[in-house]
Amino acid sequence: MPPAPQAQPERLGRGIVAIAQPDGKVFISWRLLASDAPGVGFNVYRTNGAGAPIKLNDQPLTAGTNFLDIAGKTSSSKYFVRVAGAAATPDASDASALATAWSEGFLRVPLQPPPEGTVSSGPETSAYTYTANDASAADLDGDGQYEIVLKWEPTNAHDNSQGGLTGPVILDAYKLDGTRLWRINLGRNIRAGAHYTQFMVYDLDGDGKAEVACKTADGTVDGMGKAVGDATKDYRSLTVPSDGPSVLTARDAKYGRILAGPEYFTVFNGLTGAALASTPYLPARGDLSGWGGLGGNGGNDRYGNRADRFLAAVAYLDGSRPSVVMCRGYYGRTVLAAWDWRGGQLKSRWVFDSKDGKNPFSGMGNHGLSVNDVDGDGKDEIVYGSMVVDDNGTGLYSTGLRHGDALHVSDLDPSTPGLEAWGVHENEEKVPGYENGPGAAMYDARTGKTLFARLPGQDVGRGMAADIDPRYPGAEVWVSNPELGLLTCKGERIGPSPRSVNFGLWWDGDLLRELLNDTRVEKWDYQAGQLNKPLEGKAFGAASCNGSKATPCLSADLLGDWREEVVWRTANNSALLIFSSTIPTTHRLTTLMQDRAYRLGVARENVGYNQPPHPGFFLGEGMKAL
Repeated sequence: MPPAPQAQPERLGRGIVAIAQPDGKVFISWRLLASDAPGVGFNVYRTNGAGAPIKLNDQPLTAGTNFLDIAGKTSSSKYFVRVAGAAATPDASDASALATAWSEGFLRVPLQPPPEGTVSSGPETSAYTYTANDASAADLDGDGQYEIVLKWEPTNAHDNSQGGLTGPVILDAYKLDGTRLWRINLGRNIRAGAHYTQFMVYDLDGDGKAEVACKTADGTVDGMGKAVGDATKDYRSLTVPSDGPSVLTARDAKYGRILAGPEYFTVFNGLTGAALASTPYLPARGDLSGWGGLGGNGGNDRYGNRADRFLAAVAYLDGSRPSVVMCRGYYGRTVLAAWDWRGGQLKSRWVFDSKDGKNPFSGMGNHGLSVNDVDGDGKDEIVYGSMVVDDNGTGLYSTGLRHGDALHVSDLDPSTPGLEAWGVHENEEKVPGYENGPGAAMYDARTGKTLFARLPGQDVGRGMAADIDPRYPGAEVWVSNPELGLLTCKGERIGPSPRSVNFGLWWDGDLLRELLNDTRVEKWDYQAGQLNKPLEGKAFGAASCNGSKATPCLSADLLGDWREEVVWRTANNSALLIFSSTIPTTHRLTTLMQDRAYRLGVARENVGYNQPPHPGFFLGEGMKAL
């Protein structure tokens, strides 16, 4: 096999974070980078604005990438970290090299909520305000530090199964000090809801500054105030059903939907929000009834429920440079379209189309997806629920497990080669011929072979995979149906499972993963079989997103050492709150954002039913040295 291609790197600074403690001490942590020499030592410095910086450690730090300043800070104190032997001054090329301690114990990023509004037609008037929703992180200005791109959801957003008008979707970009870089209004021809706007934020052309890419329409207004397409057009279905607004949630209601007019795929400048290029969205809607289930999952529809189910991802399809993959459909017909942004031009790389219900790749999609190099050739595949599309746009395999709501792909079983995929499914009576299909299953991500399956004929809504019990090798898996219990990576039952079945978060000092649910960081006490709560965000005004899904705006290894930060909105939507662990750890790992599978997991985290990012290696108790 030829050597794996080298992937375009993301430039990252040291990412130092300093967090004031209630007792006056200050916890400092920083990134270990892939470019650092093995066994590298670090020195930590405090500067008070006058005089020479004070080195806080006696000997270079070689265990962990964190430190506790027991002397504490003053109002002018700032911290920086240098590789042992380097000059005792901050790295001038790194915007994240000098840190002021977070005085509240977390970082508050002020927001500017969009103005409230109303939409009306005939007898219906719908007022809305805005809620801070899903977010993504990338370096928009090339300074080695992440900015945040935030989606604002109007309060009258609708699920695809419901009719009704919505306010427009808004995208904002913020620096971590609260400076707003731009605002994009997706306009009246993009409907608001969890399945409509999936936005990718990533450096697509290798210039060191990230772009923003998403589906747009006539009337989208970019960050410079310029409209995409024809701003005068209104393609919303405004005919109120004869029974009046009281039946707007009926399954056949087209009211408020956008089922006509052009659809675009647009790449925006990440620093200014200016639209750089737009092209017709692939695929077009076509026959609305052609996106339905394979004789089930509610059957076909002609009101856009299934036709307007979108997913998206970033993937290194050639192993070297990132592409954007925009997707449509998963209950029946499934189409994935890969795009390259190179030299100021959008170019179609390939289109995968399952075409009809007879195709084994139809009906296998999920409410999310994962990007992984499943065959070890250095190029990424798209794990699209119960099927995989190869890096060249051909179907690699279909498992036949069908549609589901949750998917986790990583090296869940380190005793076997390659990656595994754990997912839940909605088989039950919805799809004739699949009534006894498993409600949850693990399969080999390289071959698609089912490794074990559970809960035949059940509709399982949630599932999770994480190493939470050190007594058993690999990750544990569990679902929202409590009768399954907690399983090993081999499918053996351990005992009762946590009731937290949402996100994972590496938070404390060990290698086990904590759980993230609503505004809580939870630790599974494997001996007592119960959840403990090391952090409750509501005590600081935090709120979760996406209704019963109760997800954060974002979770990722954004700052500091390899452990993950969680980003919640405040309940009044005035700010984002970024929490970072202050628990010392001697474990030393390269920042997770330099693991490609994990970084691409963060990029797709806002997609569909949000799922946590996972690295492309096993991270847990007993893991191999990296």
